Amino acid sequence: MELPTHTDITEGAPRKGIPAFRLIEDQLNQVRQLINEQLIVPPTGADINRLLEYIKTRSGKMIRPGLVLLAGSAVGKITDRHIQVAAIVEMIHNATLLHDDVIDEGQKRRGLPTINSLWGNESAVLLGDFLLSQVFKMCANLQPKITNIIAAAAARTCEGELRQVIQRHNWQLSEPEYIDIITEKSAAFFSSCCHLGAILAQATETEVESLARFGLNVGIAFQITDDLLDLIGDESQTGKTVGSDVNKNKLTLAIIHLLTVVDQKEKSKICRSLSLGVGTSSNALLKILKSYGSLEYTNNQAQKFVDKAMQALTGLRQSQTKEALIETAKFMANRVI
Repeated sequence: MELPTHTDITEGAPRKGIPAFRLIEDQLNQVRQLINEQLIVPPTGADINRLLEYIKTRSGKMIRPGLVLLAGSAVGKITDRHIQVAAIVEMIHNATLLHDDVIDEGQKRRGLPTINSLWGNESAVLLGDFLLSQVFKMCANLQPKITNIIAAAAARTCEGELRQVIQRHNWQLSEPEYIDIITEKSAAFFSSCCHLGAILAQATETEVESLARFGLNVGIAFQITDDLLDLIGDESQTGKTVGSDVNKNKLTLAIIHLLTVVDQKEKSKICRSLSLGVGTSSNALLKILKSYGSLEYTNNQAQKFVDKAMQALTGLRQSQTKEALIETAKFMANRVI
């Protein structure tokens, strides 16, 4: 399939970033540059380079590299190693998105058509694998302690995704089980980003633990909110296909809450409807979620984890970077407002 022009592929892509990242704008640009340098193959692979150019146009909010940089700056100085590790975690994240879009049959990501929708699942999977192979090369000159943290974070992400797939159609899934799953698939990676940023800045053990705990709670809040946006979000604002969780029978917090507050007869009816493929565009589903307070409950739970994240920073010295971390935490749960 012929590649679209540069103008076509960027049309309609959202440009909103995270306000708190203004403090690290220059460093994030360095991270983007380093990533782009990895997305090049020799001239003999011109067709591959055209695909890689498309990936370069799809830069997201850079949340994970931003956390690496802010965590480092909160307790020390940002170094070249921070830039390298920030690029690595973003490339791992981008690889998982390529694979996720295949699994979820996503049609839009970051406001643009997905790789799989344009060039097929094979291209999307292999491009994800290419990004991971570049990550392996970039990790080769890092300290073993750093590579071990990165590898463990990537493994936990995959474990969480596998658990979520296995739990599809499990209408008995509890809220604690859901939190465990999103902790593995998302929050642990956020925590590792903060952990890495702190270690690379030669933080004290207490500072490392505080920032890792901050990242964990921020990550949980982020994923709860992300799952809520999959239900109520506007594709023009979220920049990605919505409704995939319910369509794939993945239980998220709003649905779990709904199934715990309705009576057994209503629960059976809802589960039967969901199993038959009632999509999130259904006004009836959104209406019942709202009427039972499930949407409000979900947002409130995300806010609670934001509060825990901010509490984790109590012991850190006051600074602009600490305030930026707090602002970032608030941003995670306020995306639905």
